[in-house]
Amino acid sequence: MNTPLRRTLLAAALLALPAASQAACPAMLDEKFDTLMQGEASLCQYSGKVLLVVNTASRCGFTPQYEGLERIYRKYRERGLVVLGFPSNDFGEQEPGNAKDIARFCEVNYGVSFPMFAKSRVAAGGANPFYEKLARASASRPRWNFHKYLVDRRGEQVVAFPSEVAPEDRRLVAEIERLLAQR
Repeated sequence: MNTPLRRTLLAAALLALPAASQAACPAMLDEKFDTLMQGEASLCQYSGKVLLVVNTASRCGFTPQYEGLERIYRKYRERGLVVLGFPSNDFGEQEPGNAKDIARFCEVNYGVSFPMFAKSRVAAGGANPFYEKLARASASRPRWNFHKYLVDRRGEQVVAFPSEVAPEDRRLVAEIERLLAQR
């Protein structure tokens, strides 16, 4: 039954939804994960943003990259970049802590303000579903901590950067700026 009242109620319900709920979530982002401290969050909330996704670890030679990740996030967030951290203990068991330990480490040592998710698997043979999608889309899997994926606003293009590429490396920054310029 398609009555005017039914259409009005449906329209009112749609208006009450957040904008991200109304837009279709890209398949790449259609996942939910626990955050370090705030419960479950949907990656769909980042639809329309350029994402820099990084598997992190607190006891790694690349751990100081947190500083560059935070600077990149602060520099470009107003233009639509979001850095997403995914702590993992997959490589060298260099992320042994629990969520509270990881959150405290990131805040105290590096002032991390970008979204951080609960520790999960990112390596082949057990990676979380988001990392499986990223690996397929880029034809690249993390081989160590601080592997980076850059995802375009539509969740369609994924470019991978190995751990050795620092967050402020000119190649990564150029790609971030290119994707931010696309609408």
